[in-house]
This record gives sequence, C-alpha cells and structure tokens, in this order.
Amino acid sequence: MYLVFTFFLGCSTKSFETKEALWIYLKDPDNGYLQKKNINGVDFSLAYKPTDLLVEQELGTHTELSSALKKEKIKTLREKYQKQLYFTLSMSKSGKEILSTTPKNRQEFGAMVNQLVFGMREKIHVFTPKKDTLTMLDYNYPRMYGMSQSTTMLFVYPRDTKYLKEETLHFKIQDLGMYTGEVKFKIRTEKIKKEPTIHF
Repeated sequence: MYLVFTFFLGCSTKSFETKEALWIYLKDPDNGYLQKKNINGVDFSLAYKPTDLLVEQELGTHTELSSALKKEKIKTLREKYQKQLYFTLSMSKSGKEILSTTPKNRQEFGAMVNQLVFGMREKIHVFTPKKDTLTMLDYNYPRMYGMSQSTTMLFVYPRDTKYLKEETLHFKIQDLGMYTGEVKFKIRTEKIKKEPTIHF
C-alpha cells in the first residue's frame, strides 16, 4: 500500500513515496491530470507530467551519490525542470500505434512519419482563453517501430506565471490525417500549480 503525504508550499500539494505511486495517482482521470477522448475510432490521451517525474528520471543515473549530494542534486534538478511545463500526448487506433493503423500505403506512411518527426509544431497548439499562445520549446517523438500500443509524444512549454494566472489552458491537436478534425483538451492551471511531488 502506497503512502501519501500532504504538506504545504503555499498551497496543498500531494507527495508520494515512489514514482509508481505517483503514476497511479496521475492515471486516475478523477484527479485531473489525465484526459481521454475517442474521436472517429482514434484514442487520444493527454497527461500533464509533473516536474518530479523528470527529476526522478535523471536522478536515476546518479545512484552513487551520497545522501547530502543527492539532496543537492534534487534541488538543482527541480530548479532546472520547474522552468517548463511537460505534456504527454498518446494516440492509438485499435490498440496500436497510429503508424501501424492509419497510413494506407508507403507514401502515406512516409508523410505521417515526417509529420510526427518534424511537423508537430504546426499541429499542436497551447493557448489561454484570451488566445495568448504559448511557444513550444521542444517536443520528442520516440520511434517504437510497432512495439508499443500507442504513439506517445512529449511536448515542452515555458512555465510563465502570466499564463498560469488563467483558470485554464487549452491544448489543441489539428487533424493529423486521421479524419478526427481538431481535438481539444482543457487543462486546469490549478492542477499545474498544485502538481504532486515525489518524497525523495
């Protein structure tokens, strides 16, 4: 059984003993960090990825650190990753990657690969209710070559306090050639400002 602690950093924040416990919490749609939609047979899943998951991922490469050095490393990594917002977008059809199900021929396959690798800045947009658009800093598309059940990408945006003053942010996916039309998600900024942490 996982233990959950609550402490205060200006606002109530949940802290978990392990990354696995945190993932269980994040994957429950009732907690507001994961949203799902099915449009024309395509499953879309959008999740906010808290800072400490990135900290834990990088910290895993420093297993030799002493307790004091580990504490300092965690502080440094948190300062590094807290400057950005991270969202993971997963897309699948019939329980498979979209590259395995959507293209009808080699030409369409090549065009979709090119779009996923190089063209997502034109297809994904995050903006406020006032239509202020956040600049995409980076995105990552790992090729899984049919070995995964979904196409999952990581998108990175600046953590600008003026945007987080809005009640929501809007995440829009333009049609990627799957006849879904525009797919939109609404993200509550309160969830970002109170993002859960790992009790390292």
